[in-house]
Amino acid sequence: MAELFDKQAAIYLDARPRYPSEWFSMLASLTPDHSLAWDAGTGNGQAAIDVSEHYKQVIATDISEEQLKHAIQHPQVQYFHSPSSMSDDELVNLIGGENSVDLVVVATAVHWFDLEKFYPVVNRVLKKPGGVVAVWSYNIIQVSPEMDPLLRKFYEGTFPFQNPKAMYAFECYKTLPFPFESVGVGCEGQPLELDMPREMSFERLLKLLSSASAVNTAKEQGVNLLSEEVVRELGSAWGGPELVRTVNYKSYMLAGKVKL
Repeated sequence: MAELFDKQAAIYLDARPRYPSEWFSMLASLTPDHSLAWDAGTGNGQAAIDVSEHYKQVIATDISEEQLKHAIQHPQVQYFHSPSSMSDDELVNLIGGENSVDLVVVATAVHWFDLEKFYPVVNRVLKKPGGVVAVWSYNIIQVSPEMDPLLRKFYEGTFPFQNPKAMYAFECYKTLPFPFESVGVGCEGQPLELDMPREMSFERLLKLLSSASAVNTAKEQGVNLLSEEVVRELGSAWGGPELVRTVNYKSYMLAGKVKL
């Protein structure tokens, strides 16, 4: 799975959005203690940095060494490579041991995980009671009535090249298994819907689209999903390459605690 993200690691940091600070404040309010957090699938650390505003120490792990090479450095965040070959016991010990973690977050990544392996580890490391796990993702961004159909067409064009696990994200996490007791932030089958507005240039939009793993997979198969024609059509609907627009990342979150 790591190879899906290694090749785009350099552009992830610039292309992918930081998440709203109020999301992290909300999650922090759900845990009575704020000593240790685990950011699983951290990528470049976009979520880990914001989690560190509320927790004394953040352990951030990823299966992609290339992603970690581009991680945002912070004195309260420790980054670790966690290859799929790592045993459950090794991962638990790396994070901090049994019953040690106040908050586990997975930002736009849990749909890639081996959930049958990941969730038992979460159950082991979360504090009981009090520990919370939160997962979230966004799918198609919303721009304007002229732009949105073209973006939907682009994303639908990626489907033949998507890893099947990515469909959890396109289905808005409504089909994602989430075997935890609700803490009032969505529940299995009913994620909390959130908006994430961001200012964006057309150049940044193209970087975001090109950072999708399916775009790289298609390219390796000789298919250019961002051809000159597609870019020209998107640019026309955007209103010109110099225009900065407000876009909305439609997002979905689930949070819960270990069922006792």
